[in-house]
Amino acid sequence: MFVGILRLTLYLPEPGSLKSKRHLLRSAIDRVKARFNVSIAEVADNDLWQRAVVGVSAVGNDHAFVNETLDKVTDFVGSMHGGQVQIIDRVLEIAHYGDSLGAAGERTLAEAEEEDWDKDENP
Repeated sequence: MFVGILRLTLYLPEPGSLKSKRHLLRSAIDRVKARFNVSIAEVADNDLWQRAVVGVSAVGNDHAFVNETLDKVTDFVGSMHGGQVQIIDRVLEIAHYGDSLGAAGERTLAEAEEEDWDKDENP
């Protein structure tokens, strides 16, 4: 399992108030959610008119897929609203979590059923 975390620092040159910033940012976040299967939220600089930091996360079973998805999100955010959303910083981290996340000695359902079957056949 691969978990990708993307942090985008955005410059919003147009908003003249927090209300207009929130409207623009909400629109961008909603469009990303609708287009990509990712989680996204504003995570910092909430009270600044022309700056926002958003966090995006994606999970998948392939490193390349997670990386490509977050790259597409970056490109999409940078191209939306005709330049009203500009990316000034991008930080990407992808972590790998191996198959050994569960408790030691974990069995699959098929293995458990097979053991139960063997017990019933050979009491």
